[in-house]
Amino acid sequence: MPNKHDAAPVLDALAAYRRRGELAFTPPGHKQARGAAPEVRALLGDAVFFGDLLASGGLDDRRTGSGVLRRAEELMADAVHADHTFFSTCGSSLSVKAAMLSVAAHGQEFLVGRDAHKSVISGLILSGIRPVWVEPRWDEDRHLAHPPTADAYDRAFAAHPDARGALITSPTPYGVAADLRAVAEVCHRRSRPLVVDEAWGAHLPFHPALPTWAMDAGADVCVTSVHKMGSGLEQGSVFHLRGDLIDHDTLASRADLLGTTSPSVLLYAGIDGWRRQMVLEGHTLMSRALALAAAVREEIEAVDGMHVNDRADFCGPDAGCEFDPLPVVIDIRDLGISGYRAADWLREHHHIDMHLMDHRRITAQLTHADDAETADRLLAGLRDLAHRAPALPRGPEVSVPAPAELRMEQEWLPRDAYFTPTEDVPVERAAGRIAAEMITPYPPGIPVVLPGERLTEPVLRYLVTGLAAGMNLPDPADPKLRTVRVCAGDQG
Repeated sequence: MPNKHDAAPVLDALAAYRRRGELAFTPPGHKQARGAAPEVRALLGDAVFFGDLLASGGLDDRRTGSGVLRRAEELMADAVHADHTFFSTCGSSLSVKAAMLSVAAHGQEFLVGRDAHKSVISGLILSGIRPVWVEPRWDEDRHLAHPPTADAYDRAFAAHPDARGALITSPTPYGVAADLRAVAEVCHRRSRPLVVDEAWGAHLPFHPALPTWAMDAGADVCVTSVHKMGSGLEQGSVFHLRGDLIDHDTLASRADLLGTTSPSVLLYAGIDGWRRQMVLEGHTLMSRALALAAAVREEIEAVDGMHVNDRADFCGPDAGCEFDPLPVVIDIRDLGISGYRAADWLREHHHIDMHLMDHRRITAQLTHADDAETADRLLAGLRDLAHRAPALPRGPEVSVPAPAELRMEQEWLPRDAYFTPTEDVPVERAAGRIAAEMITPYPPGIPVVLPGERLTEPVLRYLVTGLAAGMNLPDPADPKLRTVRVCAGDQG
């Protein structure tokens, strides 16, 4: 008997569209590649344009009410143990905002882990939701954050009993997962929903050796980036719903409010095809990826000056709960160079792009797409880096604050600070002022500065020295950080 997951409704509808020889007098204007520039067609191939058509009145008959998409979403929900699934072609940045706005509204309190992605902060700015920050667990030796504990959420709810729900990020970009079952229990004891930003966890439902999938742990909404650890195209995202603490129609309405009226069928097709691939082959693919990751980790650990952070480093009583080994986090402190310099060197000399980098780490994000060939090329580059590191310039030192110095006081709501009249002041005079902008090292995209926080000298020094060392700050008004945008109505 055929498996219902053999079907891929979006892909099947695209194939049928081509077979029928449909002739569109609608957008998109390239008209199935015919109008695209020849040099663009030569580089991208016509298949990209063949997959780019209207969702309604193209992929679907205009009268069918997006039936193709609904069938694809139903299959995805079945695959990952959700009641409902929504596809997004605006990335998880939209999905997480839709989830937040389904739980809380302007002026209402909402518990948020302070290690949240900048898209969460954007949601706070747009909505006027009042964040109650829940502190992550800080590793003072390694200078990174692990997800907050269930006890931290319990204490936050006790202090803020009117909070409408909670959001947690798990796993982190470093592969560390929270005890989601315990956090969900804290929320549900109060009949409050839990939203999990699981952008880095698209692969988790498909192998038991990976951290617990949010839907299986009791989350009410889970947001996942299919393009990060899955086979989807950039901006492909899904968010899943279970239970009745968040209304389905409200969530759909919020997604419609924020989303585009011109969704990309090409992205829908990538999501749909990835679901079929993982249901039919996911366990085998992930088993291979995990075996490859184990071998790569062992080889890198044998390189002088490199240490691969593993479960023993990242999990325990004062750290994370579960561990995903596919993000290969390499501590290169003993090489005497920063992660920024190492990543730049690998790109220049080996054409290898690392994922995360900071003052002492580089990360190689492995997925089911990697194999012995890509692993060997990575290992060759890393061995060459270790060999040449003693001769490389040391580069500027990054002044990394202690955890207590890294956290600043939230004096104004993010929305109020962002939309107030502002002024740009020299960074040397910004300490004591209230920030009116986000300042976010990217990747991984976790803001160091939020609108409404009172700036401190240690944080500003960290950002200035980090920028000199190679940190990327894409969001401040002045990316060189010669000036900082602050609230004009507050003089410190």
